[in-house]
Amino acid sequence: AARSRSLFLWDDGHPMRFYLRPGLAKLRLAPLVLAGGGRLCRVQEPGAVLLAQPGEVAPDGAVSTEYVAECVKRNQRLPLEPFLLTARGRLAFTEAEDAALLQAVRGQGMVRVSGRALWIELERSGLTRHSWQAMRDRYLRHLLPRLWEPPQTEDPTQIRGLFAAANREFESTESESDSSDVAELSTQDGVRRSPGETASELKTGPEDSAFPDIQLQRQERPQSTCSASNVVGQVIKTMEHFMEKFAVDLLTVTQAFLKNSGDVEATSYFLQTGQRLDGYPLWSREDDLELQKDDEHVRNKLIAKFGAENVAKRIVFRES
Repeated sequence: AARSRSLFLWDDGHPMRFYLRPGLAKLRLAPLVLAGGGRLCRVQEPGAVLLAQPGEVAPDGAVSTEYVAECVKRNQRLPLEPFLLTARGRLAFTEAEDAALLQAVRGQGMVRVSGRALWIELERSGLTRHSWQAMRDRYLRHLLPRLWEPPQTEDPTQIRGLFAAANREFESTESESDSSDVAELSTQDGVRRSPGETASELKTGPEDSAFPDIQLQRQERPQSTCSASNVVGQVIKTMEHFMEKFAVDLLTVTQAFLKNSGDVEATSYFLQTGQRLDGYPLWSREDDLELQKDDEHVRNKLIAKFGAENVAKRIVFRES
């Protein structure tokens, strides 16, 4: 297609004005800008788009020279924001690129995330406009810490929201397969919620619960604000530990607990391997529906599948 002569015109028809300091980059880009209807300023003027090459020190608001090349390549005027440079001359990450990174890295584990191979693969796939080093740095320094930032509240009356969301997803998807891996547990909407939101529901029987005080406190009325806060604090630490250790979000951890009846050791093993610690299958929504039936034959089938002890633990977990 013929190159547009109005490529660098604003919506009102006025030409876009660019300033780029003298050099080879200016000699290369000048014909492209002029052919697209734009103008080049000899000095930096108010309202002119300040261009700078990626990697060089650039003031705030500078736009990468890649903007001009990309507009010409696509033969359309693109928005400036995705090409803004940071103060160090790096191309800024957009929200879409951050979301793409989170989606691509989800469930990979810290060993692979900390290495090079994964990021080189993502660079070759064209996931973002950035180098593999820049993507790894962006994820480890900026995105990963946000996945397990401190909770905004430890109010026990507000901690059920995420568990309910995870349970709904568990109920609607887990019947499809009993062998889902860790990646299938990941949240699809990218929303982060505080670890405290799921605390009160993640518990097993008193004999093997990681939070032995929860069962006792649930039975006592009224609960003191202090004791409830202490329990929530214990759960938060465990949840944050799993999120950091396995580089996953909170909903992933919550659903892992659902699949393993709230057992902390089994959940940790599952997040690492995708399998049950004791070799039995993972609990699915279909199994839970069967468990609710008052049918001895059905109950015996579940015992044969999961073992009597696991069935008993599941009953306690679901009732809690």
